[in-house]
Amino acid sequence: MRYAIYFTPPSSDPLLKVAANWLGRNAFTGQPVKAPQIRDLAHEDFAQLTESPRRYGFHATLKAPFHLVDGVEERELLSALMHFASSMDPVEIPKLQIACLDGFFALVPTEPLDNLNQLANDVVVAFDRFRAPPSEKEIKRRNPETMSIAQRRNLEQWGYPYVFEDFRFHMTLTGPVPERDRPKIEHILTEFLEPVLEEPVEINNLALFTEAERGFPFEIHSLHPLAGTNRRKTA
Repeated sequence: MRYAIYFTPPSSDPLLKVAANWLGRNAFTGQPVKAPQIRDLAHEDFAQLTESPRRYGFHATLKAPFHLVDGVEERELLSALMHFASSMDPVEIPKLQIACLDGFFALVPTEPLDNLNQLANDVVVAFDRFRAPPSEKEIKRRNPETMSIAQRRNLEQWGYPYVFEDFRFHMTLTGPVPERDRPKIEHILTEFLEPVLEEPVEINNLALFTEAERGFPFEIHSLHPLAGTNRRKTA
């Protein structure tokens, strides 16, 4: 079993519903969602395009997948996550936009947000005591030879290369896209997602995702509201 601490919108959120429709899977239910009919894109090409992010579900990584360290049980992780979430304030992203990051497409904030980056930093540090060190095989799978010195150091110390200065909040929509196809895929994504990208996105929970075995689909174990979420809705 591997665990990950992500952000994902609530199951009723329009952005979540549209993104799950795009990916072809809802991580709340664990069930496949009928793939949309995309003009100028064959069904098998679309399935391949979304294969990798479909397994993970619609999310933004805060603490990358990890095995529990020996001697620690799931209930201890859950207790710490509930306590941590209750001490943190929600963070609002004024607007998301579609961007190409190293060859794949994702949703990212339209502007840097220091409080969002700080939340991610705090999650990485607070839950590192629960993380078992990655095996040599797991490290090799990430191709450390392609990383910067700082990213390799992050991988060794924190189990994930893209933390702190290398962190960028993103919600993955595709696997790698050949450069020649990127304008076409960006246009398709814009048409599909634009109606739900006008509203701000509130980071109002931390989601615990689980992977039963390596390569299995990730599913949402539980959502943990950040402090002030309920007060804000009833104010």
